[in-house]
Amino acid sequence: MPKTDSAPTRTPCVSGGPIEVVEPTLVSEAGHCAALFSGLRAAAPDLDFRLWVDRRAQLPAWKDGSTPLQPVFHRRWRKPQAWLLYRRLLRADAPILVPTASYFDLRALDLAAPARIPARRVFLYFHKLRASARRTRALEALARRQPELELFGTSEEIVQRLRAAGFAHVQRVLPVLAGAFAQEPQATFRHLLSPGAARADKGFSKIVDLVELMASSRSSLPIVVQISGDHYGRYDERTLADLARLRKAKYAQLTMVSDTLDAANYSRLFPGAVCLQPYDPGEYADKMSAVTFDALRAGAPIVTTAGTTMARIVEQSAAGIVIDDATAQALLQAAGTAVSQYAQLHANALAAGARFQSQASWAPLVEGLRAASASPGQWHGGR
Repeated sequence: MPKTDSAPTRTPCVSGGPIEVVEPTLVSEAGHCAALFSGLRAAAPDLDFRLWVDRRAQLPAWKDGSTPLQPVFHRRWRKPQAWLLYRRLLRADAPILVPTASYFDLRALDLAAPARIPARRVFLYFHKLRASARRTRALEALARRQPELELFGTSEEIVQRLRAAGFAHVQRVLPVLAGAFAQEPQATFRHLLSPGAARADKGFSKIVDLVELMASSRSSLPIVVQISGDHYGRYDERTLADLARLRKAKYAQLTMVSDTLDAANYSRLFPGAVCLQPYDPGEYADKMSAVTFDALRAGAPIVTTAGTTMARIVEQSAAGIVIDDATAQALLQAAGTAVSQYAQLHANALAAGARFQSQASWAPLVEGLRAASASPGQWHGGR
């Protein structure tokens, strides 16, 4: 039967149990998912969480009893497993948090719900949300069926898209990430840097093109390229071919980092770096990248592609260089300019990082989670 359209009472509907955090791709303490949850947990030490993660998850630092772990997700079946888990959790009382939510999670929660989801029951945090006419219509229908969802976005574009669809409870959250960059940032150039997982949408092929050009032109610029895989250590076919090209480039100033690094070692890549982010504008038109925040916090100037969220940040803060097309020649020229202007761009990047740090706060999300955890209640509305 369809869910009723009768307006529910906006009352927290929970029992005071742990907040159920659903992170199907969380496999290790390295990477953005782990840093995101660590930052949230540090911001709300008074809240109890239970974390639903990949079945192979290796999280030794979290096995202190403070956050119970439920390793259940299989990579191939994680979407149907997520729907089944949502169905189970929605029939209990605890709040549900999806820290890296997608359109799939919105749809799965709607289909899994036994009735209209009540206020302060489900919290979804979006770091990307693709736009299309069909997707917009689907979001509008979901907003009519589930008006009480608590939604959050990293960018103003995501927030406005959700509000335009009709969702009433939407806020922006710039996350405070735990840990990294405690050391003194380095004000002199050290190397070019391509950090994070090697992926096609992050312009990995452009980085390989750049390294090949640097080798053929006998450049002397050192470059560090992280070549770790995705959450599961996998690579798409295009990236595998690019990795083969990179290994054949034989550029003497190239350092390849094959491991997915922990927070401390990852943070050491940034001081003295020029951070290369030749990301796909189609994928990153409204999507935020944690790498951008990491670079700015470390005072590392950024070279990136026009039409991306990071390009808008760089242009507003003068913390790097934006290129129209990420050809190898354009990247090399921009990198050279960034090196020659390093002191000023470094200062601008540090200032931008400080501004983001002052704006960053888990407060909107944490306040909602605290209210949900503190007040027992029951389902309102129904089929």
